[in-house]
Amino acid sequence: TYTVAWLVMASMWWGIAYLRGDLHRAHDDAYSPCVANVYNFPSAFLFFIETEATIGYGHRYITERCPEGIVLFLFQSLLGSIVDAFLIGCMFIKMSQPKKRAETLMFSHAAVVSQRDGKLCLMFRVGNLRNSHMVSAQIRCKLIKSRQTPEGEFLPLDQCELDVGFGTGADQLFLVSPLTICHEINSKSPFFCLSQRSLRSEQFEIVVILEGIVETTGMTCQARTSYTEDEVLWGHRFLPVMSLEDGFFRVDYSQFHATFEVPTPPYSVKEQEENRSLSSL
Repeated sequence: TYTVAWLVMASMWWGIAYLRGDLHRAHDDAYSPCVANVYNFPSAFLFFIETEATIGYGHRYITERCPEGIVLFLFQSLLGSIVDAFLIGCMFIKMSQPKKRAETLMFSHAAVVSQRDGKLCLMFRVGNLRNSHMVSAQIRCKLIKSRQTPEGEFLPLDQCELDVGFGTGADQLFLVSPLTICHEINSKSPFFCLSQRSLRSEQFEIVVILEGIVETTGMTCQARTSYTEDEVLWGHRFLPVMSLEDGFFRVDYSQFHATFEVPTPPYSVKEQEENRSLSSL
């Protein structure tokens, strides 16, 4: 880009000198040229470089009897600023590459439903493949599902927020190792009536959004994934990926997406609460 701009502008200065006849009378002391001491294309190119780089050796200079040269000088200054701004912006974007940073954030291929701490939970796993940290990383989950209101209104793509620890601060992540994000299924969860049997007939999509600031560049990065009803495994749990070796924790990303079956009640949380209430009676 710089080479083309230099050659074009130097050609324009040489063209002005050629059209005015300055090249043939450059050594005439009584003649006032447009640009002093411009004899050929190399001298025109050197004049442009001196002007563009604000070097100004003083041997070549523009005179006041050349209005077209003054206009070209203003155009050259404007064009040089535009080229510099354009190339600096391209280099900065190329070095930062927030999109490439998002590709190093991993999500598990499937989500699982199993018990944790005696509560039925929907879980999935996230991980960071780079050594650099994500500053102020935050995760959000949206459930997209069609529903009908009690008034009979049909909402084709209704969005509902899934609680992944807003009140406890669990949604603020410190991604130094793979983390399992947990959504507790309770009476406030949209999966309150979801059971293993009803999961087969449901139609929904869980959209996961992970946002954070890239430590090296300070730019905001966002990574997204989603899970449909076919990608939710009931009665499964993720395999451990961290092991302690020689006093250090080692992460095995080959087991990042692996799951195994665990005993899990096939009933929904609503059905479990109703069964407990009937047993107490």
